[in-house]
Amino acid sequence: MFTGIIQTIGKIKSIKTDAFCFEAQSSFFNEVKIGDSIAVNGVCLTAIEIGNDYFKADISQETLRCTIFNHLGANNSVNLEKALRLNQGIDGHLVSGHVDGIANVVDRFIEGESTRFKINAPNNLIKYIAKKGSVCINGVSLTVNDINDCEFDINIVSHTLKATTLGALKINSEVNLEVDIIARHLEQLLHH
Repeated sequence: MFTGIIQTIGKIKSIKTDAFCFEAQSSFFNEVKIGDSIAVNGVCLTAIEIGNDYFKADISQETLRCTIFNHLGANNSVNLEKALRLNQGIDGHLVSGHVDGIANVVDRFIEGESTRFKINAPNNLIKYIAKKGSVCINGVSLTVNDINDCEFDINIVSHTLKATTLGALKINSEVNLEVDIIARHLEQLLHH
């Protein structure tokens, strides 16, 4: 589990078939060991090798199918967060690291002291997104401001734009989307 509060921005060091190598400042890797979970752009990955300023992770075909990893290359920046520990506070919301699908930025504009994004969600996921509810975009915990058909709005303050990769998003950018896990599980319970 994660909180959606990004701890650092890293970058893709190299890609070999289904294995990715990510690098970041060495302090991020304090207390990280092989087998630990690290969220990369919101995707829960298992560290299979750790160096002073990098870690490697295998990426499954399923992850490649339902995330933006197929569209990323070496030197692309990524959001990084270590797994939640039981003695840690939760500043964002509970994030599983299991990305539900890919969404697209359809608009971006300044609104007061923040930046508003309109995001187009896949038809099968919009039902899990609620006004004033939580979503996770590229690993960042965000609040939904409004919903209109398959589009939802998020408002991002300047600190979050600087401390994450969200500041680089443009119109037509693809993003990893994780919907609220409670909504997803509630539907499953009601279905059965």
